Amino acid sequence: MDVGAKTLAAMALPLHDLAASPDSPRRFPDGGQYRFEIPSTEGPRALAAVLEEADKRKVPVHRVSQGSGIMLMTDDEIREMLAIGHKHKMEVNLFIGPRATFDIGAQAYSPAGKSLGLSLRGADQLQFALRDLNRGVELGLRSVLVSNIGSLWVIGQMRKNGELPTDLVMKTSVMMAPANPASARLLEDLGANTINIPSDLTLPQIAAIRAAISVPIDFYVEAPDNIGGFIRHFEIPDLIRVAAPVYLKLGLRNSPDIYPCGTHIEATALALSRERVRRAQIAMEIIARYCPHAVMSPLGAKDLGIPADPRP
Repeated sequence: MDVGAKTLAAMALPLHDLAASPDSPRRFPDGGQYRFEIPSTEGPRALAAVLEEADKRKVPVHRVSQGSGIMLMTDDEIREMLAIGHKHKMEVNLFIGPRATFDIGAQAYSPAGKSLGLSLRGADQLQFALRDLNRGVELGLRSVLVSNIGSLWVIGQMRKNGELPTDLVMKTSVMMAPANPASARLLEDLGANTINIPSDLTLPQIAAIRAAISVPIDFYVEAPDNIGGFIRHFEIPDLIRVAAPVYLKLGLRNSPDIYPCGTHIEATALALSRERVRRAQIAMEIIARYCPHAVMSPLGAKDLGIPADPRP
């Protein structure tokens, strides 16, 4: 007998991983099954490099995301990045707030304390994160990257209460690692619009999460070394089939962790951004070869967190 079966069924959560890995019936509002995201786009120069490389390689980019945080960008840099995103009708997603690894506490660096991850330590850090969020939104940001469950809850309430734009996209970080259907559903219930699940899940495990949530899944088909370094390019057709709607994220194996980024390592950041686009071209070729019937969302979709018009 399955323990908790009645409760799980009432919550519309699967009792087991879906071994058959069924096709997902869900789609983006425009009917697409997948989109491309280029992560770790650290500032306007990196974004310009992504777009230049994408144009050269004919790679569609629906969303870029940044990991160092709004707090480590100047107002002018944020304005420039958002203006580029607005012009190209692309979602620009920026990380909010400080994090445990920026703070003075040591637990996040201990072998048993790594689960603290990118959490916010204390009420002050939570307030700092909300200040970071407010600054970005005032400059025109419409998509934020969240790594703390408490801040996700608070931001969701602020959006519901009208303190934040109703079209603000809340994307959860892979560092929150919802590894089962209940954890993923909790993030959706708290207001997440797009959820990054761990990159080491099997297709049946991913299928079970998809059965539990309606929002898009974000998935590293190539993961940075610090979250496993998995290269799952040949599984892209099945990932699209099972996880749709899904953002295919191209991280980089065998590359340095550049967070927090800045001008002191800008050359490295730009090189990594260009290589991520090349990896996206490889992903496109796999899709064309093995699942040409898969439907990609058009660029500029209405549900993307495209920055607000930067004009006064």
